[in-house]
Amino acid sequence: MILITGAAGFIGSVMACRLNRRRRNDLILCDNFMNTDKWKNVVGLKFVELIAPADLFDFLRTDKKAGKIEAVIHMGACSDTTESDVDYLMDNNVRFSIELCRWAVAQGSRFLYASSGAVYGNGNLGFSDSDELTPKLRPLNAYGFSKWVFDMWVLENGFIDKVAGLRFFNVFGPNEYHKGNMASVVFRAFALAQQEGRVRLFESHNDKYGHGDQERDFIYIDELLDTFFYLFDNKKINGIFNIGTGRTHTFRQLAISLLEALGKPENIEYFPMPEDIRDRYQYHTKADMGKLRSAGYPEQDDRFAEYVKKYVRSYLLSGNKYYVEVT
Repeated sequence: MILITGAAGFIGSVMACRLNRRRRNDLILCDNFMNTDKWKNVVGLKFVELIAPADLFDFLRTDKKAGKIEAVIHMGACSDTTESDVDYLMDNNVRFSIELCRWAVAQGSRFLYASSGAVYGNGNLGFSDSDELTPKLRPLNAYGFSKWVFDMWVLENGFIDKVAGLRFFNVFGPNEYHKGNMASVVFRAFALAQQEGRVRLFESHNDKYGHGDQERDFIYIDELLDTFFYLFDNKKINGIFNIGTGRTHTFRQLAISLLEALGKPENIEYFPMPEDIRDRYQYHTKADMGKLRSAGYPEQDDRFAEYVKKYVRSYLLSGNKYYVEVT
């Protein structure tokens, strides 16, 4: 069996779907739904158990199915980069992760967990996933700090060769619809682009970057899944790895690709970035993919514009918006 936490979330639900397509229906899904539409992400999935996070450790201690768990895919976390309650983040993103990691390693189960490119802060030290750099990183927000704390726990407690950490960069694709302001710019800009043929982007407040020249290592969910399953299938590959493309694209390029996917001409407006996030804003991210390449994962072609088009036309414009419905 395979346990997935955060299984109703964006990445976790798509991983569950891909496992179903691999004829793995023996899934134990763990998540909270609250007052969101996350439940729609799991409609159509095949699984044997659905557990709330508050009940997970009782389940692992008492249910016979827990002894059959061969892998734990730990995607569950608060992923809100604006969350300011650090105690909540420490409980949810760090202490919960430590307890689950200890259980999985003691059980002999494969443990793969979500970290984040947010640990790199302003990027002044680069974006290398080398173990030597991790202690020197200085995240810009509390969310990134919580992910860094768990990465450091893995490093300092002898788990680095026993687990696989995944530092996700800027992921976009179907099943992110419940994320609100934390959803990708592609999704958040889609409605206005479709209705009025324009995209609104933050102005730059950094002299090194013009308006729209802020850049990210954007990775489409299909690219992420290909990378993830390379690590999942190669059980001897452990450590903390960047999960990006090793390339950057600007927000202007993103806006143009979105408008082109809708058959509309370039029409971009820029507006001031809110002052409360200006000192925590990343103007550049680019995953150093050398470590994963050294582990045997080949470099992929640059298909950014193609993936934006796929997301828009196969999902956002489609009656079948959810990943499980598009084969």
